This record gives sequence, structure tokens and C-alpha cells, in this order.
Amino acid sequence: MSIKVINVEEHEKFPNIFKVKFEDGSEKLATKNLSPGFAVYEERLIKSQGEEYRLWDPYRSKLAAAILKGVKNVAIKQGDKVLYLGASTGTTASHVSDIVGEEGLVFCVEISPHVMRKLLEVCEKKYNMIPILGDAKKPETYTFLIGQITSIYCDVATPEQARLLADNADTFLIHGGEATIAIKARSIDVTEKPEKIFAQEISTMEKRGLKIVEKIYLEPFSEDHAMVIAKHNR
Repeated sequence: MSIKVINVEEHEKFPNIFKVKFEDGSEKLATKNLSPGFAVYEERLIKSQGEEYRLWDPYRSKLAAAILKGVKNVAIKQGDKVLYLGASTGTTASHVSDIVGEEGLVFCVEISPHVMRKLLEVCEKKYNMIPILGDAKKPETYTFLIGQITSIYCDVATPEQARLLADNADTFLIHGGEATIAIKARSIDVTEKPEKIFAQEISTMEKRGLKIVEKIYLEPFSEDHAMVIAKHNR
């Protein structure tokens, strides 16, 4: 039996992100559903005061985890044009879609044709999500589809994650635009300590003209992961 919802209120720091309070005293993150009635990953849909919200699982979304861990800056805002690298089946990308809203766009780059089939189903419902079957390591292959964008979100399980992010930032991100990267230490080198990997990737970003704004570790939601937010200065 579902626990009764007591209240839904906008997050005190981040517009278009919400907190749902339940009668048992618990509290969960949510986004307002841009496509009412549609759930992406079997998340619970909540109705309150004529609006529908999607509960946001921090164990399945590193962006939700970062918010719950106390990140000070969410570099994705209402109306943004976001380049999402490593969109997978659209779990987090669909919440980004809700956040940017009707006036925003989310360009979803995914390399796997198998995964793309599920992503296409999500994009059919989330009309501000644009699916792109492509390799995030090769931004030149999809430049014809994307103009300048205001924000990048990068969640790609591959070595040289920071270089990949920087290449896309140089190609698409406006000066002063913000980039968010979920650094997966074990995808880069399973033999090194995560802290060393994080430092190396941050150093690469800085050398490429990305000014680090914030870094936060994502345990216990995602082990050996850090979320880094940077501003593009080129």
C-alpha cells in the first residue's frame, strides 16, 4: 500500500525540482511530469493540487543523488538547452526534460542501438528530448544536429571522461555555460584509488578551460563516483 502524500513543495534552492513529503515523515525528490500519466522507469507518479509529479530515485540517478548529498549548484535550469552525453534509457534525462520544461531542449546522445530503442520510446512521450544515436567521443559527427547549448550533462562509462566532456564543451557550450560530469572512477582505472582518478580528471578539465565550481561524492547512492560541476571559460 502506498504511503499517503502530505505535501509537495518546490525545492528551496533549485527551481522546478520538488520535495514530496509523506505521512510517515519521509521526504523524496520529484520533478513535475512534462508528460502526465507517463512513467519512464516505473517510478511512482504523485498528484497534488492539479499537478502530477514523478518521484526521483537517487539510486538510479546520480543527479538526484548529488542533490540529496547537498550539492550547491544544479547546472540545469528551466529553459536550458542541454546536451546529455550518455543518455542510456532516459532515466535521468527524462527528469532533466522535466526541469528544463516546455521552453527547454535535451539533446540525448547514446551510442548503443539496443539502448536507443528504449530511449526512443521515452523521447516520443517527452517531446523536448531529441534522441541522437552517436559516439560522444566524436562530437563532430553530430554538430549538424545541435547549435550552441547552455549546459552539458555527462554520464559516460569510459576512460578519458574529462577529455570527452571538454571536447563537447569546446564544440557546443556557450562561454560561461556550465557542465556537469559524473566521474566513474572504476570505468577509468580499477587499480587506482578513486580520489586519484577524480584529481586527474579534474586536472584535465582545468587544462581545457573548464573552471571547477563544485565537487561532491555520491556515496552511498553510487560508490566510487563524484559529481563535478564546471563553468566553460573559452
